[in-house]
Amino acid sequence: MFYYLFEYLHKNYDFIGAGVFRFISFRAGMAMILSLVIALVIGKKVITYLRVKQIGESVRDLGLQGQMEKKGTPTMGGIIIIASLLIPILLFAKIENIYIVLLIITTIWMGLIGFLDDYIKVFKKNKEGLQGKFKIVGQVGLGLLIGLVMYNNKGVLIRNYLTPHSKTENAISLSTDFIDERSPKTTIPFLKNNELDYNDIFNFVSDDYTWIIYVLIIIFIITAVSNGANITDGIDGLAAGSSAIIALVLGIFAYVSGNAIFAKYLNIMYIPNSGEIVIFCASFVGACIGFLWYNSYPAQVFMGDTGSLALGGIIAVLAITVRKELLLPVLCGVFVIENLSVIMQVAYFKYTKRRYGVGRRIFKMSPLHHHYQKVGFHESKIVIRFWIVGILLAIMTLATLKLR
Repeated sequence: MFYYLFEYLHKNYDFIGAGVFRFISFRAGMAMILSLVIALVIGKKVITYLRVKQIGESVRDLGLQGQMEKKGTPTMGGIIIIASLLIPILLFAKIENIYIVLLIITTIWMGLIGFLDDYIKVFKKNKEGLQGKFKIVGQVGLGLLIGLVMYNNKGVLIRNYLTPHSKTENAISLSTDFIDERSPKTTIPFLKNNELDYNDIFNFVSDDYTWIIYVLIIIFIITAVSNGANITDGIDGLAAGSSAIIALVLGIFAYVSGNAIFAKYLNIMYIPNSGEIVIFCASFVGACIGFLWYNSYPAQVFMGDTGSLALGGIIAVLAITVRKELLLPVLCGVFVIENLSVIMQVAYFKYTKRRYGVGRRIFKMSPLHHHYQKVGFHESKIVIRFWIVGILLAIMTLATLKLR
């Protein structure tokens, strides 16, 4: 909104300073600051409202230190993150940009699924919340939408630098040294020729059906990451802090991928119009940090599934839009470890119960952060150490820009 206003003032009235809104770096900085301020300002009011309405967390006694003290802590605080994220986007981003549209849809879509889950838990007094199959249906629906748009939309392009007479079937526009094309290409980390075309992998399938496999991959990524973030949200500040670290890295990727000069210098895929994603990432980081003000130990509010499912879905779509989805196992290593700990625990318990008659456990409790709580580590120490691991993984991910 501000972008269009100041662009109009700059073009028609040569308004002093209005031209600064053309710079992505300026708008990203403003979006981050505003989202942080909004989270801090509305956070206290939302928490007060949740307390008045007695929208508190119901806690099962699992024998964890300090667990029962959290009973009644306001939940559904993901509303704070979503509001403080979307308002700066509407003010500073180009709303017609296809990537911004997809990310706004993702935020609202996953937020609504999480909100419905929290609503059932809090108001219907059903601790199980929304049935898993309905969550999966929602995630699959979003994955289907994102996959189809990324595969077919004319605004989703990558730029290939070519010789003057090169031609491509999917050409959208041609110049003397490059061509913009629609292509389901992505980036393979740590390899020299690091672009991978999904069509080449599944060349045994008819060209008319490769889009189906691509969409299935997108569905899997969105489902896996959103569930990973949901599982990680088990102790104060862990999910919000980890998500901020991940989004910061994806913002850097979006900036260099959306800048022709940096992309050419780093020899990475140039993605036209993806620079606007930087503004979304900046607002996302600001919202998460602002929420941490109230969610750090001891938490005054929990994000609930309203926040955690939205965070995971946004991260997945961010990675997909900047063609870095294959880096998610490294970048989202904390989410992956948390997810795997649950899968391993359940699988091993069922296997040993079937074989020995008594179920055995690999960890004292899953997800992994609860294992360390059982061992005796304080919540704050667990969170900070997980953040440190997340930062190390983030550095490793950034190194793929040149380490091949």
